[in-house]
Amino acid sequence: MDGAKPFDGAPGANFATCGIAVMAKASAPGRTKTRLVPPLTFDEAAALNTAFLQDIADNLLRAARDAGISGYAAYAPPGSEEFFESILPPAIGLIDARQLNFGDCLLRTIEEILARGHGAAVVLNSDSPTLPTAFLAETAHVLARPGERAVLGPSSDGGYYLLGLKTAHRRLFEDIAWSTEHVAAQTLERARDIGLDVHMLPVWYDVDDSEDLFRLADELRRLRAAPHEIRAPKPHYPSATAALLDRLWIDGAFARRRGDARQIESADAGAS
Repeated sequence: MDGAKPFDGAPGANFATCGIAVMAKASAPGRTKTRLVPPLTFDEAAALNTAFLQDIADNLLRAARDAGISGYAAYAPPGSEEFFESILPPAIGLIDARQLNFGDCLLRTIEEILARGHGAAVVLNSDSPTLPTAFLAETAHVLARPGERAVLGPSSDGGYYLLGLKTAHRRLFEDIAWSTEHVAAQTLERARDIGLDVHMLPVWYDVDDSEDLFRLADELRRLRAAPHEIRAPKPHYPSATAALLDRLWIDGAFARRRGDARQIESADAGAS
């Protein structure tokens, strides 16, 4: 397990039944969250990636209070262990997920979590910092039930934010049009191919582009303005992300950036 944190105990050791790994990319200007430029700069987008990872780690630790969960970061690129150790709590383990394509990264992460002795393995995206903690706890509880099954959390863009398994089914990662609106539907088709029962979580959103970012900012304002009026499932409050956006968009800069981003998108659409 090159580059991965060691773990205590042999497979089957008495610790959290469900391992959940966020698929994490080290923050680097020009290489992370580039679809958020504009309205962000490349440096700001990289900082936002770091904030997302910190908030998702916090969400995993909160979920562990209500369910048998151990948190991990399945990281890339190779050699970035120090970055993740510097930004994440010690309770978040590391898994070297390097593979040639994204499907193989997911499968390797599932296999590694199970090899570490967990009874269930979950891969989680790094683009949903407000994902309700209850969804993570529900995933662990469902996978703890007897019998073979999967858990799928569909994203509003047609992908998925979470996939949980008790067995590393390679078929679930084959012939998938990654980074398209077909990912969740194709994954369900693969599950039907192998006769795997799938528990569906509610739809949630990823922060992939400028409109998603503005949606996130609006959601954060609602959470702060009227936290007691938010109906279940209550979004996780991503404190690191909120603090960063507050620093970036002061004195009305948020509204200006939103207008500038929409003008650029309209110009790009007209030119295509």
